[in-house]
Amino acid sequence: MDVYVVDSFTDRPFRGNPAGVVLLTEDRPTEWMQSVAAELNHSETAFVDTRGANPIPLRWFTPVAEVDLCGHATLAAAHVLGGDRRFSTRSGVLTATATGTGIELDFPADPLEPVEPPGPLVAALPGVTVLEVHRGREDFLVRVASAAEVRALRPDLSAFALDSSRGVIVTAPGDQGADFVSRCFYPAVGIDEDPVTGSAHCTLAAYWSPVLGKTLLLGNQLSARGGTVEVRVDGDRIRLTGQAVTVLAGVLTC
Repeated sequence: MDVYVVDSFTDRPFRGNPAGVVLLTEDRPTEWMQSVAAELNHSETAFVDTRGANPIPLRWFTPVAEVDLCGHATLAAAHVLGGDRRFSTRSGVLTATATGTGIELDFPADPLEPVEPPGPLVAALPGVTVLEVHRGREDFLVRVASAAEVRALRPDLSAFALDSSRGVIVTAPGDQGADFVSRCFYPAVGIDEDPVTGSAHCTLAAYWSPVLGKTLLLGNQLSARGGTVEVRVDGDRIRLTGQAVTVLAGVLTC
């Protein structure tokens, strides 16, 4: 079966977020998919059933677990397949549409509720000014005072296993042309810091759109690799647009 590595949410190789993409031509057990994802060792690997179903079955795995939603690996899969695509996933039917500026993904919005900041969470974020904490379906969103604080943050990852959350999104108003900035941490699913997180931008868009009074926003994720995601709020859906670059193509031999 063909396998690819694609850098997502970037127009240059070795930036953005790398994802594995495996094109399935036969049934394989979940345990095999998990082993392949661990072997590739990217934050997510997408497994795409190419046997003609529409929508196309799509699953995502980190090196240690299957996940319910992943933006950058969906973008990578759509990039490999080309054209407009519909995917059947744990999060319902997701669409990918080629545009003049990249590939637009149609994802579910992530409703947020304000919560009292858990003490361990605040303690895990030294050197930042925590202004608000919200909880989405899977993640905590923590707003801090500035983009500079987000860049300089060195969190205590061992303290992030909070109330069975998937992870922690730290965000602030943007700079350098972005509406907002973020960094995303998911040690509970084997990813200390994700380079560019499409699913987190469903949460970020739901937060920043009413705060800024805009439905079209540009997010800059301040990981070491860095990446940019354009988001558009469309009712209970979020449209994510980004580019992708294939950096490796090969064949699985097992």
